[in-house]
Amino acid sequence: MIQQSMPYHEAMPTEKTQKVTVILPVELIRKATRASKSGLTPTIRQGLESLVTADAYRQLRQLRGKQKFTIDLKRLRGH
Repeated sequence: MIQQSMPYHEAMPTEKTQKVTVILPVELIRKATRASKSGLTPTIRQGLESLVTADAYRQLRQLRGKQKFTIDLKRLRGH
């Protein structure tokens, strides 16, 4: 019997998915699922999404000072 932490219709992926097998330390799994307050799959998904988000911010930070804007800040602020 499979136990699910969410209703069946919410557990079914709506996007293309890939089944993976990973070998992880038990203690890391325990700490991560406790921190996320979710099961293993949502915890791993959240971790992967966090990595993608962190990379996007890193790429944005690399652009800092390299983009030219034609916005008049004084006019925009009403001064």
